[in-house]
Amino acid sequence: MDVKEAESFSVKKHRFRMTVNGIEREIEAVPSSRLSDLLRKELQLTGTKVSCGIGRCGACSILIDGKLANACMTMAYQVDGHSITTIEGVQKEELDICQTAFLEEGGFQCGYCTPGMIIALKALFQEIPQPTDEDIEEGLAGNLCRCTGYGGIMRSACRIRKELTSEKMKSGS
Repeated sequence: MDVKEAESFSVKKHRFRMTVNGIEREIEAVPSSRLSDLLRKELQLTGTKVSCGIGRCGACSILIDGKLANACMTMAYQVDGHSITTIEGVQKEELDICQTAFLEEGGFQCGYCTPGMIIALKALFQEIPQPTDEDIEEGLAGNLCRCTGYGGIMRSACRIRKELTSEKMKSGS
């Protein structure tokens, strides 16, 4: 069979249900469609960036049921029935603490990696409320900044830690 013959095969689409940023969604897609493509093309959620496409840069970081994942390595069938949070879903009424820290500490340069970095930090601070500097570095290890803006990114992460510590002390917990 040559390439032209292979092109004639149609792949059956399936319906997948998922919650994206708190909204129930139903998408018809080929089971092996990349989640990053569905988010960007079908749902117009372009904050999830695609850079390497092979799970090495973290630009496409999202949360699936609260756990960090690469949208470029996640297939449609894997998220059926699950909850997905993209950078667009992080902000509720006002900016999230991670978004504010990035803005105020200069945690971005070109901004391409920023959504993935913020999502990765959200996941880290949910898992480890008071991470050490080493925890932060490890938590961000799957995210690359091609502009080498790591100084601002670390300042942002440290600010988040400081503010969460302050909130915890005020609440007495």
